[in-house]
Amino acid sequence: MRGLFCPEPVFRTKIEIERMTVGNVLKVIADDPASEEDISRWVNRNGHKLLELKKTDKALEFTIKKVK
Repeated sequence: MRGLFCPEPVFRTKIEIERMTVGNVLKVIADDPASEEDISRWVNRNGHKLLELKKTDKALEFTIKKVK
């Protein structure tokens, strides 16, 4: 998701989660600072689990488990 800005990272995360089966884990790397709140909020609102969020100077790395 590098180089993409709101709402594209959330939209693409949604598409990938929908393609997965329950229990699978998705890793998302984004460099839009707004992604931290946007993706975290989307994950919680849709009943999935944010396993980890790593922040570096250049990117945010989300580890998301599909729950439902």
